[in-house]
Amino acid sequence: MRHRVHRQSLGVTREHRAAMLANMSASLITHGRIKTTITKAKALRPFIEKIVTKAKKALAKTEKKDKLHLRRLAVADVRDESAISLLFDEKVSEFENRPGGYTRIYKLGPRKGDAAEMALIEFVKADDPGYKKPKKKGAAKAKKAVEATPVAETPAEAAPVAEAEAETKAAVPAEADVVAPATEKPADEDKKA
Repeated sequence: MRHRVHRQSLGVTREHRAAMLANMSASLITHGRIKTTITKAKALRPFIEKIVTKAKKALAKTEKKDKLHLRRLAVADVRDESAISLLFDEKVSEFENRPGGYTRIYKLGPRKGDAAEMALIEFVKADDPGYKKPKKKGAAKAKKAVEATPVAETPAEAAPVAEAEAETKAAVPAEADVVAPATEKPADEDKKA
């Protein structure tokens, strides 16, 4: 059983997986988007987002030794100094005001040769607000109902509203006050039925 194992194994050894993620992240930093399988894209997302977070922390630090330390940690993971320098020097400014979610994965469908599900993983643009969640139908009806009911803000305004409600209740008889006409059946029909 795989209890407490929280990363994808991708069917390879630990060393192979580390090299594969390093190469894919270097390509993603250099090109901005890469095409890979969905499983590899889902494994790459937390890996690259931690690297971008290190770059953001280095941008916020004032001391040179702290910046250098974070850069060396990123180089140890990605293994490509040119990609890290591109990220730390240029691309990190795009993510400066973004709290997280630096990548987006698009599903592309099956690959022709082996029918593996393909995906496109890319960096999210700095000004991209993302997708808006669709409003639920029940929430819209409840909001309209709340807007339709009058709300009294002070006790002085509450008295006229209460009087208006009392007048409408007096003008319209309640259901208990309305008496339906009685339909009487002859006694002979009751015996037949």
